[in-house]
Amino acid sequence: MRIAVMAPPWAPVPPRLYGGIELVVDLLARGYAAAGHDVVLYTTGDSTCPVERRWQVPQAEHNRIGSAVPELRHVIWAFDDARDFDVIHDHTVAGPIYAARYPDPPMVTTIHGELTDELVDIYQHSARRAGIIAISHHQRRVAPQVPIARVIHHGIEASQFPVGRGDGGYVLFLGRMAPDKGAHRAMEAAFKADVPLIMAAKMREAAEVSYYESHVLPYLNDRLMYEGEVDHALKLELLAGARALLFPIRWNEPFGLVMLEALACGTPVLAFPEGAAPEVIEDGRTGFLCHDEADMADAIGRVGSIDRAECRAAVEGYFSAERMVADHLTLFEELLAR
Repeated sequence: MRIAVMAPPWAPVPPRLYGGIELVVDLLARGYAAAGHDVVLYTTGDSTCPVERRWQVPQAEHNRIGSAVPELRHVIWAFDDARDFDVIHDHTVAGPIYAARYPDPPMVTTIHGELTDELVDIYQHSARRAGIIAISHHQRRVAPQVPIARVIHHGIEASQFPVGRGDGGYVLFLGRMAPDKGAHRAMEAAFKADVPLIMAAKMREAAEVSYYESHVLPYLNDRLMYEGEVDHALKLELLAGARALLFPIRWNEPFGLVMLEALACGTPVLAFPEGAAPEVIEDGRTGFLCHDEADMADAIGRVGSIDRAECRAAVEGYFSAERMVADHLTLFEELLAR
């Protein structure tokens, strides 16, 4: 198959810093190519994914993430260029809307965000042109009115993550500096457990800075520490050394790729049972699903009962990149067969 992969214009593929969507896009593009398919990735000019790349935007639009104009410009150019492929795999929001002007080739689009009322309206319309992929069953359940072609969980390459012993003496928060991600809840749990916490979080947007200044900064000390936004190498080091990853979300998290990254390093995940967390974490085997901060603090004290080899095995098994790629290719073949 000739497969066109459409990435958003917000970060390079793979990402240098924060960028879960771009990490998945990189794994898929490389996986499709490794399976013998002809792949072209439509991305930004600073991407380094080792497949054929085409772009109009030379640098990722970090500072305009979510803005309509840069995404529309990127989408219009990319879809106009990609009309001779066998299948298009889109990861943008605007892609299927613009592509409605072209009846071919077949396409799918992956929903990477929470299905809010606004996005429900958009994806209901998008389903007229594209097969829609959900990344968790929870994401699908919250919006049953959106036609879903397939639920395909994310996967990662475990071999790219070091297996750690968790001997750093700290627990880790890794994500965005935002209320729904819960850095302040991670701080409370770590404080109650009397265990050091390292927070490595993206903080670029005004709302992220405001949250940090009001809910995190006043409580920082030599045991509750903010490391900033870290690169990939430091992220791996922090994950491998952590006793556990704290994932105290209070929103409809569509997936949560950081949970897989932790498990790949052998690091258990302590999460609130929101969003897709119960689909990723097997309570008592790869981590604990906690009701609140006090319960999470108690779970920190019990994390030694989790076998780190079992955490790694979960990613080497079902949550592997190979399974994720194969699931997508099966869907593509079904679309073409129709």
